[in-house]
Amino acid sequence: MIFGHISHIVANRYPKAIVAALNYLKQTDFDQLKSGRYPLKGKSYVQVLDLIPSPEETHLPEVHRQYIDVQYWHSGIERMRVATDRGHHQVAESYDAERDILFYTQVENEQELLCHPGNFAVFFPEDAHRSACKENELSTIRKVVVKIALDDLEEEQ
Repeated sequence: MIFGHISHIVANRYPKAIVAALNYLKQTDFDQLKSGRYPLKGKSYVQVLDLIPSPEETHLPEVHRQYIDVQYWHSGIERMRVATDRGHHQVAESYDAERDILFYTQVENEQELLCHPGNFAVFFPEDAHRSACKENELSTIRKVVVKIALDDLEEEQ
């Protein structure tokens, strides 16, 4: 997992596809885009999400197998929970290949991330994450998720 702020991107530290995603996030005016899904290069795409976070216990930890998530917080505050997927957690919902998502009932050693506007997080397939957890009573968020296909990363090499 990588966590940072969009105003401080060190390009030579990340694969080209991640740098491209971060530059897209930095340069795009998300106030002008409707929520929805937009295509990017190759199999990659972006989702613009308007969410009302809810209590942590209403969300299951999730992992992805074919995509890397580059999540960016445009507005609002979201509390996330993250942990390393060691592959031995109890599965709540089996892997859905079409949606590229698997849900666990819980994971051990979750750590908290408090995500503010301008923050970004990169979640790799080994990073379990629990999204849309409420930080305060009045918080709504606009989050943008760039889904980078692992196949697109392999084409870089």
